[in-house]
Amino acid sequence: MRSLLRTLEHATLRDIALVCLADALVGASFGAISVSGGLPLWVPLAMSVLVFAGGSQFAAVGVVLSAGGALAAVATGLVLNARLLPFGFTVADVLQGPWWRRLIGAQLITDESAAFVLQQDDGRRRRAVFWTCGIALFVVWNVAVLLGALAGGMLGDTDALGLDAAFPAVLLALVLPSLTDRRTRTAALVGAVAAVAATPYLPAGLPVLLALVGLLFAGRPAGGAAGSEVVDPAVGEPVSKETVR
Repeated sequence: MRSLLRTLEHATLRDIALVCLADALVGASFGAISVSGGLPLWVPLAMSVLVFAGGSQFAAVGVVLSAGGALAAVATGLVLNARLLPFGFTVADVLQGPWWRRLIGAQLITDESAAFVLQQDDGRRRRAVFWTCGIALFVVWNVAVLLGALAGGMLGDTDALGLDAAFPAVLLALVLPSLTDRRTRTAALVGAVAAVAATPYLPAGLPVLLALVGLLFAGRPAGGAAGSEVVDPAVGEPVSKETVR
């Protein structure tokens, strides 16, 4: 873990810490809502360890607390978590190694860890930021859910605290630097418009997937960059064509 921390800049570690703080507030809210709604303590704890996806956990608990069935709750969570599939392609280069390491890494793929990886170009730094962010978030989220669940209904009306705004605000701050590129900005804008327009008509989670249509408007990299370099899957870094030959 120390070697991972030495690889990253102070500013990146600071940003990861801020993300963990925001997620801690959301996690505590989730734990409190679950227990105060009548669920036993072990339910939010088990969900946080096994699912580890805030949006899906909130949605599933919301279905259960609204007298919905277990199958409906699971289906809702799966639909929301389907957005992680393209994230898996994005961070595939950082999950090289034995099967058990890839399995653990897959559990740590979140919106935040993927966003941090996208900010890095160097293969070593991509791996360092993914594992640092993923492990830190996993620990912080589960501890926060435990504390929130123990507090139960003591937080009162969590909506009035605005905790639900912390998660999207953090993600927005993470993706803003990437919007300086015109192609990325166009794809993000088209995807956002499509998702917002579809929200009143589609079930929760599907508008997020619909936002992927923005990729169709991203265009191709300028200068024919697609064939200019090859990535070595063993290290996740570019190698020259001469080396490949």
